[in-house]
Amino acid sequence: MRSLEKKVAMDNAKSGGESKGALGVGLAHSRGVDGAMPVDPREGLEGVSSQRQSARETTSEGRSAEWVLTKLAGITELARKDASYRFMNLAHLLSEEFLKWCFEELRRNAASGIDGVTWRKYKKELEENIADLWRRMRAWQYRPQPVKRVYIPKDEKSKRPLGIPAVEDKIVQMGIAKILSAIFEADFHDVSYGYRPGRGCHQGINALDKEIMTKPVNYVLEADIKGFFDSVEHAKLMTLLEKRIADRALLRLIGRILKSGIMEEGKYWETETGTPQGGIVSPILANIYLHYALDEWFEREQKKRLRGYASLIRYADDFVICVKYAEEAKEIERALEERFEGYGLRLSKEKTRLVEFGRYAEERTARRGERPGTFDFLGFTHYCDKTRRGGFKVGHKTSKKKFRRGVKAMNEWLKKGRNVMPLKDLWERLAWKLNGHYQYYGISGNSQGIRRYRDIVVRQAYKWLNRRSQRKSWNWESFSRYMERYPLPKPRICHNLYTLSPTRGG
Repeated sequence: MRSLEKKVAMDNAKSGGESKGALGVGLAHSRGVDGAMPVDPREGLEGVSSQRQSARETTSEGRSAEWVLTKLAGITELARKDASYRFMNLAHLLSEEFLKWCFEELRRNAASGIDGVTWRKYKKELEENIADLWRRMRAWQYRPQPVKRVYIPKDEKSKRPLGIPAVEDKIVQMGIAKILSAIFEADFHDVSYGYRPGRGCHQGINALDKEIMTKPVNYVLEADIKGFFDSVEHAKLMTLLEKRIADRALLRLIGRILKSGIMEEGKYWETETGTPQGGIVSPILANIYLHYALDEWFEREQKKRLRGYASLIRYADDFVICVKYAEEAKEIERALEERFEGYGLRLSKEKTRLVEFGRYAEERTARRGERPGTFDFLGFTHYCDKTRRGGFKVGHKTSKKKFRRGVKAMNEWLKKGRNVMPLKDLWERLAWKLNGHYQYYGISGNSQGIRRYRDIVVRQAYKWLNRRSQRKSWNWESFSRYMERYPLPKPRICHNLYTLSPTRGG
């Protein structure tokens, strides 16, 4: 461990010591700390390319994105080796070249923030814009703009608030998210699947399937955190970040982002709590918050107190807990409520419930004249099913809520788009949307759900294409011939749960 820290200090000195400017040196107390800038321990060995060597020898003003990414790899290495290490001098990683690289990582067609500047507009004068942004960051004149709040449908009765930062702020958030991920990814538990490298919702569903199929699970606690993204306490979050970060400059920058405020219908609202859902840095901040509030507590403390088996599976703020005994599931729920109080969070009473589920649930509930329960997680309804030979398996199908929302959204899109784009373009976009649906909902056991969705969409397309003018354009026979000539993608299973790795894409 000491040899790695010595290598870090030597590399830091060789590259010119600490960088200049407010973002480079942080506050005065952080100067001269050993191990301020960890590096990949493989650096310096024979065979290192001349390009990387020259990148390491540049000044802080000219440090390339590749240099920064190599540093981030070194940070991850050191974070993995020493769970108590606190990193300093991180803010100077937000170099001009790295910010430019972060810009290229942004979505091209994303909505603009309150300033109305799109990605393409910002791109036209990229060099000048990035140079100005970096200059203001160095002089501490950079202040994030308020986040534009919009609402998207959550279900049939409610909407979900979504925050849209300005392009300039997205760039900064992207850089900070990369730094935070490099540090905290080493700390995160395997129970977390949301917004992490090599992990996703399908790996989470696969893990849930394996837990119930192979472990002594008799109950599932379906939990929901009420308004999580609006409830995160800033002071508590900053305290958690300080467990791994000692760079006051980076912490101060994160604090400014959290308190940038919200602009809604021309009115400005201060943000004393919460992280805007939709911000690039919000997912990693949410993972850090729930890592300490939930994952770490459950894995290190709660499981030791239980007599039976229990496991947690979390994707962002959605999670389920599989347990063996009902009484212990109720104890966990009570303990969760108490634990969350210390973090400003609350369980939703309406959406948190205990479901009898598992290999023997059908037998037990049959004695009472009942049927096994079902629960929703990550857009799927999970239920007790049978194999072809009559054995137990976990069934997965598109949840009714998500199915209805998807059908409704497609109907609205076809209605609005039928007269604003040529038929060829509309048909290509429709095929793209169907493929997107299969990519998410096409999992083992859900072939009927995606097939039904396609059938409904085809009927919707027939309906609205016949209303492009006053006169009916198609009959079913001619429409069928058109579909034969230009076929829409057929339903397909994209994710086989029986071969999908719990930590890798499939």
